[in-house]
Amino acid sequence: MIVAITGASGFIGKKLALKHIALGDQVRFLTRNRNSLNMLSGAIGFLGDITVPSENIHKFIQGADVLYHLAAEISDENIMWRVNVDGTRNLLNLAEGKIGCWVQLSSTGVYGQPDKGVITEESVLNPYNPYEVSKAEADKLVFEFCKQNNIAGCILRPSNVFGPEMPNQSLFQLINIIDKGLFLFVGDKGAIANYIYVDNVIDALICCSKDLPYKSKEFSSYIISDYCTMEKMVEVIALSLDKEPPRLRLPKGPLRALALIAEKVPGIPLKRSRIDAITSRVIYSHQQLQDVYGFCNQVSIEDGFRALVAEWKKPNG
Repeated sequence: MIVAITGASGFIGKKLALKHIALGDQVRFLTRNRNSLNMLSGAIGFLGDITVPSENIHKFIQGADVLYHLAAEISDENIMWRVNVDGTRNLLNLAEGKIGCWVQLSSTGVYGQPDKGVITEESVLNPYNPYEVSKAEADKLVFEFCKQNNIAGCILRPSNVFGPEMPNQSLFQLINIIDKGLFLFVGDKGAIANYIYVDNVIDALICCSKDLPYKSKEFSSYIISDYCTMEKMVEVIALSLDKEPPRLRLPKGPLRALALIAEKVPGIPLKRSRIDAITSRVIYSHQQLQDVYGFCNQVSIEDGFRALVAEWKKPNG
């Protein structure tokens, strides 16, 4: 199978490329950096920028059985729309008639910031921040393209992806706080932590790409996630650190009021959005992915947290 991947230098993209190489597939990847052309042994690098149509991108796409579109701008709002939306549009235009199927990596962020209930693929999109808005628009472009051109395609929307190699340091910071005995719960018991271990995302992407032309007669989107209570998450991390699980708890209301003031002071990380996130009771269901593809996560959320603690311990002795 010929596989073409954008975003192969990223946390998820690199692991996806390495998995396909291990499976014996012919892997192509697109990079803007000439020095990265040889970063993956066993894969073919193509120099190109998805925001600028080029002959190299034509060659990268031509004849691919599956095109995984993972490239995205997540931090710089000045170029976010150009990369995530215009770049996707360029890639779609170049891919017409040249690929077998399209698999788009998106995010559950397109559903906004609900604080309770169960989110499914039927839930209304309600993106909140510029990144989520750009991803929702890119998803719309892919849906329309695949439908109009009768191309097999799907969108995979993971919740918070984590793993030992993750560049985002938030979970490692949480581990550090728990290790120092400084962690405090916020609000009532029963808040939900929605995370998905990176290896499960890789497996789901490959599952979709291999079975998509046969099992899905219409373009679909799929959520992939796992969850546990905040209490369970913190307990697993604490026990992995050989620490007693923390019990102290702060009321949400007064802390959120304090955050309203703190947000006006530079350098103070206390934010209402963060408090809302750690007290949310929403669950992202991936039942549809299981029903259509028979897909099940191979790494539990608890084992994923244990792997993360093991990684955190390496430089800390």
